[in-house]
Amino acid sequence: MEPINVSKIQAYLDDRINKSVYIHLETTNGAYASHINEKAYTVGAFIRNAEVKFTNAKIIENNHVYRVGLKLEIGWIYAEGLTDWTVTEENQLLLAGHDREGRLMVALQISEQPFSN
Repeated sequence: MEPINVSKIQAYLDDRINKSVYIHLETTNGAYASHINEKAYTVGAFIRNAEVKFTNAKIIENNHVYRVGLKLEIGWIYAEGLTDWTVTEENQLLLAGHDREGRLMVALQISEQPFSN
């Protein structure tokens, strides 16, 4: 993965407006928090292979951390805290947000084919 490139990611998103795509979205602080603060709660969200069609998409920077919003016909998909990206050989967009120690905190992936299990 490499640091976010807004123009390349925006172009990838724009090319998929009004097309069916599959989304993987995950957030976590996992076990990362509990060993530092035993009162910390483990939180996370995970969705894989949700088929959606977005009508608008935007990537925005806020102090070298990025947010992607996908506007659906009746709602939104939103990921914040993104820092890195790549496009796979299968043409899947992988976006990730890592903390200062390199641990995964958020991931948003977009593919025209379902992700493998």
